[in-house]
Order: sequence, then structure tokens, then C-alpha cells
Amino acid sequence: MAMSGDQKGSLTLVGTPIGNLGDFSPRAVEALENADLIAAEDTRVTLKLLNHFGIKKPLVSYFEHNKRDRGEQLLSQMESGTNLVLVSDAGMPAISDPGETLCNSCHERGIPVTVVPGPTAVTTAVALSGFPSGRFTFEGFLSTNKKSRADHLKSVKDETRTMVFYEAPHKLRATARDLRDTFGEDRPVAVIRELTKLHEEVWRTTLGEAAARYREEEPRGEYVLVIAGAAPQEDAPAFTLDLAVALARDLVNDGNSASAAAKEAAAQTGFSKGEIYKRLVEEE
Repeated sequence: MAMSGDQKGSLTLVGTPIGNLGDFSPRAVEALENADLIAAEDTRVTLKLLNHFGIKKPLVSYFEHNKRDRGEQLLSQMESGTNLVLVSDAGMPAISDPGETLCNSCHERGIPVTVVPGPTAVTTAVALSGFPSGRFTFEGFLSTNKKSRADHLKSVKDETRTMVFYEAPHKLRATARDLRDTFGEDRPVAVIRELTKLHEEVWRTTLGEAAARYREEEPRGEYVLVIAGAAPQEDAPAFTLDLAVALARDLVNDGNSASAAAKEAAAQTGFSKGEIYKRLVEEE
């Protein structure tokens, strides 16, 4: 039951299975059993989870399109003493999820926030891919807005870390094509489908082959795309004073004055104009 008086309630983020109910932890079950109220992305999905574990608790929906109004209601209830558990349909709430907004608002209002960690597709897919995992970047879902999508892809075109994208089956064909066009035909990718479910599949291939496959084949299931990062660009060789002077000399030979040549060579190499000019004149 909710507490009365001035004592605030709390928010508990609970990770839910991404496909296999056997991954739901005893502590997560306990958190749901102790909740006053459970906020869920889709109450129908969460009701199946509750029924499986024999839990009976009031449910309320909280998702992208009602997060503003419903969020305010939930915050008011927590400030009045309600202990709220937040879950998503699958994985960790508040990760690429509207729960991020509610969690931030709780921190801003001084409402205690805790977490019961659980399955998440991001780290599960990176581990399964076999790609470098010391540093990786989670890119979530690409926008369906053309400009936002193009800007997003442009911003990661030269990313050297492993990248993780989520995608729904009906959007995978276009996404595979856009990723190929951004990163190139030969960029390695692990196409991971239906994580932890009966038909789990891990396909290590290239973006060119992935785009070709799904141009012909209808994608089925939920996808995580783990893409190898770009090869680090080799640093350009550092200029020496000798190279800077040689550059200035070429500029003089092209008709520039020694002073103008030294100034331009300094701008391009980082050496001082005076240093270059002195050597240039001494060599004449």
C-alpha cells in the first residue's frame, strides 16, 4: 500500500526478459510483488509477465505518446508516497525508452530512484557478436525522418568504435540499405535476430550482403545490428623545419616573396614565420 504523510515514495526500474522468461531474476519478481503500482509500456505484455509469476498488482500505461501527462500523474503519486515500478516490454526501462524522462524527473524532484538490473539487448548483442567490446557506442533506432536519419548516419560515418543499432522487421530493409550506403559494402556486421528466443540467429556478414539478402527476403523478428567500427586513420606525418623551409622555397620559386612564402609555410606547418624566413634567406 502507498505510504501516507510527507514521506515520498520511490521509482524502481526493473529490467524484464528480452525473450526468455527464465531470465527474470528473483529480485525482479520481489520488486514487482512489493510495488504499489506498476507502470508499463504495454500493459497487455506486462500482464502476461505478472500472470506467469502469479503477481497481482495494479497496472498503468506509460509510453512515448502519453509520457508527459501520465508522467506528471505518476510523479504526483510518488511524491504522495506511492512506490512505483517501471518496466518496458522487454529489456531495461529508460534505455532508448520513455522511462528516461520519468527517471530524470524523479532525480530533479528528489524522489528516490533504484534499479533491479536485468536483460538488455545492447550488451547481450555486443558480447554475442565477437566484435571489439572494450569501447562501443549504442545508437538505438534510426529516425524515420529523412533529415534526422541522414544527420545521425553522417555523425557516425567515421566512428571507430563498435556500433549497435536496433531495428524493427518492417524497417530493416531500408536500414540495411542506408547503413551499407553510409559505411560501405565491405563493413562487417553481426545481424542478430530474436535474442534469447527459440529462433535466435547470429549472422556475421557484411553490410553489402545483408542489404542484398533483405532486398529479397522478408525480415522477421526483432533485430540488433552490431557494426564494426572504421579502421583508425593514420596520422599524417608531422612537419619538420626542413620540410617547412622546403615548402617556402617552392612558394618562392612560384613567384612569391621570401616573406610571403615564409608566412604561408608557417600557416601550413605550425613553425614560426621568423624561423622559416631566417633559414630561407640563409640558404639563398
